[in-house]
Amino acid sequence: MDIQRSPAIARQKKLRRIIFGVAALVVGVLVTVGLAQLKPAAPTVERATTWRDSAKRGSMLRQVRGPGTLVPEDIRWVTAATEATVERIVTLPSANIIPADTVILELRDERVLQELRDAELQLRGAEADLASLKARLNNELLEQQSQAANIQSLYHRAKIQFEANEQLSKEGLQSAVTTRISQVEAEELANRHRIETERLRIRSSSTDAQLAAEQARVAQRRGLYDLRRSQADALKVRAGLEGVLQVVPVQVGQRVASGTNLARVAVPGRLKAELRIPETQAKDIEIGQRAVVDTRNGEVEGRVARIDPAAQNGTVSVDVAFTGPLPRGARPDLSVDGTVELERLENVLYVGRPAFGQEQGTISLFKVTAGTCEAPEQAERVQVKLGRSSVNTVEILSGLAERDCVILSDMSAWDGRDRVRLR
Repeated sequence: MDIQRSPAIARQKKLRRIIFGVAALVVGVLVTVGLAQLKPAAPTVERATTWRDSAKRGSMLRQVRGPGTLVPEDIRWVTAATEATVERIVTLPSANIIPADTVILELRDERVLQELRDAELQLRGAEADLASLKARLNNELLEQQSQAANIQSLYHRAKIQFEANEQLSKEGLQSAVTTRISQVEAEELANRHRIETERLRIRSSSTDAQLAAEQARVAQRRGLYDLRRSQADALKVRAGLEGVLQVVPVQVGQRVASGTNLARVAVPGRLKAELRIPETQAKDIEIGQRAVVDTRNGEVEGRVARIDPAAQNGTVSVDVAFTGPLPRGARPDLSVDGTVELERLENVLYVGRPAFGQEQGTISLFKVTAGTCEAPEQAERVQVKLGRSSVNTVEILSGLAERDCVILSDMSAWDGRDRVRLR
């Protein structure tokens, strides 16, 4: 038979169910909140794929580096003096040293040869005119001198006659009229003598002026002839200095204009390095700074000799003059690498240069927080402010302390993560 339950027992069972439900709900809420506050699992990075370095304090040498080539210090481009056609290439580029009078090319231009002949004929005509003028003027001058000499002779004779008559007149042996006539004759001849002397002086000056004018015309013709002669001689293109013929950028049959580069000759043994430094790093380079050039066959020391005032294709050209001997095998157009020393910073905090980041900028790096720099286990992202940079190092202004280890290699694959694990 059924036994009726007590109402108190039913209330107790209902109360237990309510308590268990509330407890289960509280536990679920606490678990949910706890799980929500957990950080996502850090991704794992292969330790061997990372490049790490520790921050150090001390002396840091600032340097900039750039590729370049060896170029001769003394280079001469031989150019075409006139428009002409390349008739023959006599000497080809080689490593041998050629004398200064070596013929490199032979050009042809009939117009230049015709102008030379015309200039020569004009010079000969001018020289013949000058010789004829000299002969004519000399004859005229001699005639004038002869006439002046005759007048001078007559004047002296008249003067002597007057003096004699004057003496006789004083002694009463000569009439006063005869003495007066001789005096007038002497005075007249004296005037004619002065006039002839002046005419002779003017004639001499006129002769000099006419000869000077004609000589100037001859000099003009000779200058034109020398010009045409040099243009004709320039049809045989010569090296012009003792050196190595590097380039002949023309072909047989090619028509070249005046001023066209025909050949390049360089003096061997006197080379310099022409470096191409990125324009963002060239602002601190100064004349006289020490530089080291790697020729792939040895390193050579030098000094910065010239800085190009303009940038081209994102680089600035910097010339380095060598202070030491070049290694064997150094030759023009050889590819080299150069490093210029800017300054030495004392007592600064620095670290190896990261894969990304410019000087005086702020970047994020992963700092090792567990393990050692040689065997890191975990790293967290930190903000680091950079200062002045060098080829392989960069100054740290804030964000790191001495001996902090950071990952310098490219970590862009984990840009959205603040922590990584390393294994």
